[in-house]
Amino acid sequence: MGTNNIVFLEVIEWFDDSGQELVHRIPQEGSGEIKWGAQLTVRESQAAVFFYNGKAVDALGPGRHTLKTMNIPILTKILSAPWGMTSPLRAEVYIANMKVFPNLKWGTRDPVAFRDSELGLIRLRAFGIFNIRILQPVLFINSLVGTKASFGTEDLEEYLNRVIVSRFNDYMGEQIDTIFNLPAKYDEMSAGLKQLLQEDLSQFGLGLLDLYINSITPPPEVQKAIDDKSKLGVFDDLNKLLKMKAAMALESAAANQGETGSALGMGMGFMMPAMFADAFRPGGTAGAGAAEAAPSCPGCRQPVPKGAKFCSFCGQPLLLYKKCASCGGDIPPQGRFCPGCGKPADEKPSMKKCGACGTENLPGSSFCNACGERI
Repeated sequence: MGTNNIVFLEVIEWFDDSGQELVHRIPQEGSGEIKWGAQLTVRESQAAVFFYNGKAVDALGPGRHTLKTMNIPILTKILSAPWGMTSPLRAEVYIANMKVFPNLKWGTRDPVAFRDSELGLIRLRAFGIFNIRILQPVLFINSLVGTKASFGTEDLEEYLNRVIVSRFNDYMGEQIDTIFNLPAKYDEMSAGLKQLLQEDLSQFGLGLLDLYINSITPPPEVQKAIDDKSKLGVFDDLNKLLKMKAAMALESAAANQGETGSALGMGMGFMMPAMFADAFRPGGTAGAGAAEAAPSCPGCRQPVPKGAKFCSFCGQPLLLYKKCASCGGDIPPQGRFCPGCGKPADEKPSMKKCGACGTENLPGSSFCNACGERI
């Protein structure tokens, strides 16, 4: 990128060849001496955050931008002799990939505990996929990326997986009584989980566009109990089940008894439609897709035009630097305390400890992931 040369101005740009990189820093080897007049090109699917002397100066949208620092070619190098020919005026550019990152996988590494109203305490495994996108590049870099030269989906997937599983456990405990009702509620559960997780991700400047549940799997013995219950649900009573088994036995006998069996089989041909008429009924399900949410104000949630820096409805700045870990309020760039609750800006959220087994769960959890008890 030419950020370490003495004479020439830099031309800065970045292409994501892997398709999995969320943020890329230029220069990659520590901080740089980006000079006055350097040219930065930002693509339509990108946003750049310019850091100068350790502070985020501005977020830059698509287009070509001229960067202004106090690093003057040759002159700055001469004046930096007391610092070993290294300019103390440090500058770097973080380029955020604003595209949608699809098909990220989530799932339970260990089975989570669930108290079923009919089966008691059982453990479930769940798997699915989700799509994310960076909404607030400055907040995302300050909250998660830090000073890393590169930050990809693999750096984020493990944490997001833990959050999703925790919220999944809370949703199951609050909304589902028994797993016998699960197959018809996958779409409803996906929408409910997405709503719960949007607040978690917004604290880091991320947006959850879609979340899907592919499967929720109970242990084999529980699966057998579900199969037995579904079989009984097909038939009105045990009498009809016995009639069906008797009919199947007669059909098998008819296939192996010559001419007598042929007559018996012909009689069964007339009897079978009546026997099965009430046993089976057609049904179907339909899935619903989720549309990508339009850009909106983080305060009032009203739509905002592209490139705007303030909301035209409530006046709140659209460029967020930090979120309060306690109340979720917006903290100004130089703020040391939250203006909403007064807590220190660098305070970390406290984990919730289960009173029954002592396991630590994510802040805001309602049910323990280890024992399923309400926290």
